[in-house]
Amino acid sequence: MGRRSRSVLLAFLLAGLGLLVVLSPVLHRPAPLPIPPSTTPQPDTAPAAPPDFGPLVDVATLDPSIVIDLRYARDDNIVGRQLYPVNRALLLPSVAERLVRVQARLREHGYGLKVWDAYRPPWVQRELWAAFPDPRYVADPARGSNHSRGAAVDATLVHADGNELEMPGDYDDFELGRRDHPAHSELARRHLEILTEAMVSEGFIPYEGEWWHFNAPEAARYPILDIPLEGS
Repeated sequence: MGRRSRSVLLAFLLAGLGLLVVLSPVLHRPAPLPIPPSTTPQPDTAPAAPPDFGPLVDVATLDPSIVIDLRYARDDNIVGRQLYPVNRALLLPSVAERLVRVQARLREHGYGLKVWDAYRPPWVQRELWAAFPDPRYVADPARGSNHSRGAAVDATLVHADGNELEMPGDYDDFELGRRDHPAHSELARRHLEILTEAMVSEGFIPYEGEWWHFNAPEAARYPILDIPLEGS
């Protein structure tokens, strides 16, 4: 190999070595580490509310066999006058569906439901509070009633043909309203047990101070609604 050829080869080798020196940091750069999850505290969020904030439904349209006898659509109540313009029981859809399932359970054994109250507009709650301001029996309007959320129902047990049965007492008879009142007859207690068992089997929660009152699960998480009974 001549001197010129050796010079050209040496120059080529030196150029290649220089290129390797330049590329070395790139070729040997470590792979990027995965980005860890953020440890920045996230703002608290309220629990998701139950899904059915939609229109209330008319119980009678879902099951006409349920007897609707709203006491506040009559004048024989604690106020002494009619408060509701119509005898119409409205509830949130999921609550009404629970009630329909209760009715189906009861009818298998020759019984049925009579509804004394369902959705209650806030202005009616204020009227009741003015007449009977005792939070054991009437919810303070400042807090709101589960009835005004469409998430509570007042009900009693009847024969499948709608005829009444002996129960612990009349509606809004607060003296006999407690479930454990000693003055209840054995037959009334048995009928109450049948009603309560059917309601609880579909998720309703009985109120100890009023044997006729049942709340839907998580009723207090629903908003207060202001819907006219005659036009919703």
